[in-house]
Amino acid sequence: MNLTITPHIMRLAVALAAGVSAMLIASTACAQLGGTMPATPRAGSAAVANHMADASIRIRAWTDEGGTKIHEYATGDGLIFAYTWEGPTMPNLDGLLGRYSASYRAKAAELAGARNSLHASRVAQPDLIVDSGGQMRSYVGRAWLPTVIPPGISPADLQ
Repeated sequence: MNLTITPHIMRLAVALAAGVSAMLIASTACAQLGGTMPATPRAGSAAVANHMADASIRIRAWTDEGGTKIHEYATGDGLIFAYTWEGPTMPNLDGLLGRYSASYRAKAAELAGARNSLHASRVAQPDLIVDSGGQMRSYVGRAWLPTVIPPGISPADLQ
């Protein structure tokens, strides 16, 4: 078997490598719970008027691929402490929760059999709380870090 690398194959390989690299860079550029809000807003996001008690809180909003509106809450120095969502589809929780995703999923699976409601769940752990609910085409929820939420801000403020 004789494999010859032609200029055409080389160009395809380089283009594929560039595309994979761009996807990896883009995926790591997305902020996650406990991460830092980037100085440059993600495509399609916008700053939101802050009606919270602490004016130093930064809030950004965007609509994901499924049409769900997501709000990202960060401290003045950019530490992301919460997300809220509302829309026709569930957001990518793995993407929002980041390093907290595995422990959230494990606890949610543990609690799944004990739930009284098919339409709402609450997973409360010392380092993460996730409230999620709704019905088909109408999902709402919020996730926050209770040890990081700034003083003067309560979970009820996360809308």
